[in-house]
Order: sequence, then structure tokens, then C-alpha cells
Amino acid sequence: MAESLLFVTQVAPYRDGPAGVHGVLDQAAVGVGQIAEMHGLRAQRVGDVRDVSVDAITGARALVLFTIGETPWSVEQQSAIVEGVRGGRLAICAIHSATDACYGWDEYGEIVGARFDGHPWTQTFVADVLDPTHPACAHLGTDWRWHDEVYQFRDLRPDAQVLLRVRDGELDLSASGARAPSFGYPLSWCFAEGDGRVFSSSLGHFPSAWESPAYLRHLAGGLGWALGEQA
Repeated sequence: MAESLLFVTQVAPYRDGPAGVHGVLDQAAVGVGQIAEMHGLRAQRVGDVRDVSVDAITGARALVLFTIGETPWSVEQQSAIVEGVRGGRLAICAIHSATDACYGWDEYGEIVGARFDGHPWTQTFVADVLDPTHPACAHLGTDWRWHDEVYQFRDLRPDAQVLLRVRDGELDLSASGARAPSFGYPLSWCFAEGDGRVFSSSLGHFPSAWESPAYLRHLAGGLGWALGEQA
């Protein structure tokens, strides 16, 4: 029987109010299901983590997060996730808004690699491909023209390998809420967490992403890297 991939699409309230709902979650579930199959995994969509047993987490091979708000993971579930990835048993893939979740869980920021710090821009932009040999980017060439929300981040892990970043000069830095982090505006990164691996892509807000073979190949390559299929 194929190993499982848990795809969490839970939208939970923030501490101070409701969270916005992403309308592409159903499309994303289909796309992630295809990607899971490509890697020999069986995708299981999770709409509420309170329905998932700790055993299901410890038995999963991958955890894919498209979450927002205070996802109500129990302390036992949190421990299973952290121990799983650090032990090399659980691959993590964080999609789009996953960095804007679980502010009450300190280790979560380490697990996904950065914290959301606003999205002043929604536009078409050119992304520089910083590692064209990485399986998440190998099909993209040296740059990639894309339309999406552009997130800015804080607390990017110093050991994160940035794979895609918005090209300098593409964004209006006078926009309301805009800041200029020293690391620029990364869109995708990866890193080792103990003996495990984490891949993150902040892209995927619009339906067109989930209809794009290039974007799906980006996620598929990132997941494959997190699974340890490529160096």
C-alpha cells in the first residue's frame, strides 16, 4: 500500500479575528493529488487537523500545508511533526499562505522557514531562478515571468537556500506596507531540518497557478527534493 501524503487545507481564525479563505483549495487538492501520485504517495486531504490521529502523522511520508490562521494542532500532533521531520521520516512542503499560520506555535516558523509579513503587491513580475539545477526550478530557465500575490517575509532562516526571488526593480517599494528586508523578496526556498527536508513556495494564490504545468512541476520538484529523491 502506498505511503500517505497529508494535505492540510484548514482555514482557521487568527487570534484577533477571522482569516480570509482561499478559493483555490479544491483545485489545489486535485493538483497535490496528482503530484503525490507522481511520487508514489496516496494523498489524503485534511480539512480539520482535529480529525487526524497522531498515528496518521507519524505514519505519513509527507505533510503538505496550505493553511492560514491558528491551525489547531494539539501538542501531541506538533511533537509528531517536529520529531518526524527532524528524524528524516516526514517531508514538509509549505504552499502559499502556510507561513501565515500557527503564530502560537513557536517551532512552526522554523519548520516552514519564515514568517509572513504582509503582501503589498499583486502583479505580474519576473522571478530570478537562483538555482537552475534544483528540481523545483530546473524547467524554468534563468528567469520566470509569473502573476501572483507577492509576500514579504520576516525571520527567514539563515540556512534557507532561496530558489526563486523577485527580480530587483519589479516591485513598487513605495506601496502601502512595503518594507525592504535585507534578503529581498524570496518566493521559494528549501533547507534541511535535522535529518529531514523542507520545501516552501509562496506562489499559488490564483486558479491559474493550479492550471499551470510549470507551477505544478515547481511543486512536484520541490516535493521530490524534500522526499530525498534528489540531492
